Amino acid sequence: MTNSPNRSWGLTLLRVVVGIVFLMHGIQKLFMMGVPAVVGFLGTIGMPYPRFFGVLLPLIELFCGAALVLGLATRANALIMAVEMGVAIVKVHLRNGFFMPTGYEFALTLLAACVCLFAMGAGAASVDGAIWGVKNEILPAKPAPAKPTPTKV
Repeated sequence: MTNSPNRSWGLTLLRVVVGIVFLMHGIQKLFMMGVPAVVGFLGTIGMPYPRFFGVLLPLIELFCGAALVLGLATRANALIMAVEMGVAIVKVHLRNGFFMPTGYEFALTLLAACVCLFAMGAGAASVDGAIWGVKNEILPAKPAPAKPTPTKV
């Protein structure tokens, strides 16, 4: 049952929760920490172009997070966020080991969730579905194999 409603609603729950997490981190970086603090942090970890990425990173988290909550361009936004989490793991968390608070376990979980959303789609109740008529982006069931036709001898 690849296209079951339960699976589709499960993806919806995953999409909304992951979107909220990214949205809140974007809000935190923009309005609580501030862009100068993000730029400074990126500079200390050796990120190239820290001013550019210091502005881009919070905006990506804010807008891609909001888009995931809505289910808008889900696959594209999930891919962008997966790349961001991959960079975060390599540049920040990997050297701190697996466990929180500074390890990579949380970033790895978000990376896996984003890869899942990229592969499977938005699930139910999404803007993607309302716009494109896609009720469930889960991979379609395979068609039944063709029955061989008897040959006359």
